[in-house]
Amino acid sequence: MPEAKKEIKSIAVLTSGGDSPGMNCAIRSVVRTAISEGLDVYGIKRGYSGLLEGAIEKMDASSVGNIMQRGGTMLQTSRCKEFHEAETRKEAANILRRKAIDALVVIGGNGSYQGAALLNEEHGIPVVGIPGTIDNDISGTDYTVGFDTAVQTAVEAVDKIRDTAHSHARTFIVEVMGRKSPAIALHVGVCTGAENVVFPSKDVDYDEIISDIKRGAKRGKNSSIVVVAEGEVPGLAYNIQENLYQKHKLKSHVCILGHIQRGGRPSPIDRFLSSRMGFEAVKGLVEGNYPSATAYRKGEVELVPLKECLGKKTEHMPQAYQLVKTLSI
Repeated sequence: MPEAKKEIKSIAVLTSGGDSPGMNCAIRSVVRTAISEGLDVYGIKRGYSGLLEGAIEKMDASSVGNIMQRGGTMLQTSRCKEFHEAETRKEAANILRRKAIDALVVIGGNGSYQGAALLNEEHGIPVVGIPGTIDNDISGTDYTVGFDTAVQTAVEAVDKIRDTAHSHARTFIVEVMGRKSPAIALHVGVCTGAENVVFPSKDVDYDEIISDIKRGAKRGKNSSIVVVAEGEVPGLAYNIQENLYQKHKLKSHVCILGHIQRGGRPSPIDRFLSSRMGFEAVKGLVEGNYPSATAYRKGEVELVPLKECLGKKTEHMPQAYQLVKTLSI
């Protein structure tokens, strides 16, 4: 006989890893949905690090008032290397039990999900994950909280760079965030009419970049944009700039957008979907549907087994890349 699911009377919510626009909307939704279900709800400051420090406070409806339009996370966040250790996770579970907290909602990326999965596997803590990362690199879901806003921010920046590029007849190499995921770079490339998109995990084809730039020049285009996905270490754009000059004598300018892509007001899409995910996360805990994660699939938000979301998406989305190449002619 499978073990009976415990009755959930109180939950806690934390944000972990990199911040992303829309996290506050998810927190607000978790808190208010929990209250509507008659649960006690707690906020944990600074992610897993705050859990270990006991930075836990009870929340009510007013605790999450006037936060939807704010970027970042009101609960703050951190990256907790200590959580990789089994003894640390044991202490975290004990802290939750001492505080009479029955379940945990974790908003974050792949590493945050791994920590939640181990809390459940090793100590039976009911957990639900909400995908919060601008990189859109969590497996099992088509969307992660903050991705839409990050793309919007980057597109607005490239549009402004394009104005200067045209005015001075220049080539700009614009580096966007995303680590190993190509998602931001591909979406920005399509939405800004970039001549080329470069991924850190592929060999850079400098001849192709030059060919794309010359093709545009032949039809009277005097400026070009090359979008670069940053990879694990920012600065790839400078290597490309140097190689383009050494190999082809092409002068270019580099703009690294950096952490500006993480901040700012979340878009309506991020606000709506993160609110849906917060609602479904609490409902899942109440109904005993855990360990699980909220996922956006085929236009709908649903709960799926957490194990389906523990990997990373790093594929190059060939259809989107072909779209960039086709439309840049």
